[in-house]
Amino acid sequence: MKNNKIKIAIVFGGRSAEHQISLISAFNIMKALDKDKYEIIPIGIARDGVCHSFDSDPILNETDPKTVMLNEESHEIAFIKNGYFDLQDGEKHRIDIAFPIIHGTNGEDGTLQGLLKMSDIAYVGPDTLGSAICMDKDIAKKLLLNAKISVSDFVTIRKEDVADFDSLSERLGLPLFIKPANAGSSVGVSKIKNEDEFQMAIAEAFRYDKKLLVEKAIVGREIECSILGNEEPKASLPGEVMPNHEFYSYESKYIDKNGADFGIPAKLSEDEIILIKNVSIGTFKALGCEGMARVDGFLTNDGSFIINEVNTLPGFTSISMYPKLWQVSGLSYSDLLDTLITLGFERYEREKEIEKNYQNI
Repeated sequence: MKNNKIKIAIVFGGRSAEHQISLISAFNIMKALDKDKYEIIPIGIARDGVCHSFDSDPILNETDPKTVMLNEESHEIAFIKNGYFDLQDGEKHRIDIAFPIIHGTNGEDGTLQGLLKMSDIAYVGPDTLGSAICMDKDIAKKLLLNAKISVSDFVTIRKEDVADFDSLSERLGLPLFIKPANAGSSVGVSKIKNEDEFQMAIAEAFRYDKKLLVEKAIVGREIECSILGNEEPKASLPGEVMPNHEFYSYESKYIDKNGADFGIPAKLSEDEIILIKNVSIGTFKALGCEGMARVDGFLTNDGSFIINEVNTLPGFTSISMYPKLWQVSGLSYSDLLDTLITLGFERYEREKEIEKNYQNI
């Protein structure tokens, strides 16, 4: 009997500092996908960058971010046109669509999206350009400013630059946030209040990128909004993050179960909800996003919504804001996954039509 299931590759792991969180997101996605509709193909990318397929459970200790790991009993594979080649059994395997869920560098920055596009495989989420733009906070902020969307005041510093605490604190005030330009999940981010902390934070941020941002601290409620769609994106109800640490750090997000409290949805007036939704959709469009993204910002006392950053492959763990905000907005986890997959196919078909036009010149 012919198998009409959609062959969907869940691509997870990767070389970034968010490797473990990617595994947990992938585990939750694979558990939630409709097995009558999809044939799930787990593809794990190890910390050394090697791609693997699996004969048994691909993820071990899947619920603990400290111990979760890839199953070492696997086959090394390579992506090829319309699928992948198993280097162990020598067979080619077709992929109808990929769901990349690698957070951070080499997954959320357009690198993996480019590989999938070159392999002629449809995929979920923003394309190469949108992913790269949103990953680079320096470029993203400059584009948002050009679109007249508010962001926190910031200064970009490269390795060859002199980072002067006095001039930066005079311009931006204290405390300051220092973060790598290209990283996610608050990896390498520090909140500093004096010069000693400043020098340590600069060194820490440069561990993860060659470019970093020094940002003015914004006083306001930390609000997140989930966006879904291609040409006509829609926004979820906003949610609020209330960190129990100095800020919403990596530990607060994934390690400390009491690291933050959440308002899902946030307690907001109707006018505030409309503002946040509109600004979030405008941000999504200005940065060239498609499929999905989570827009994070601050709602200030004067009623402004200031954008902090945009995550193009947000977490799908059991506590992740992106799916939870859609759930309270009336879209179940499994229906959300179906919609994201449909949007990936729609974008793929649109791009194939454009390619035909070039081929006919």
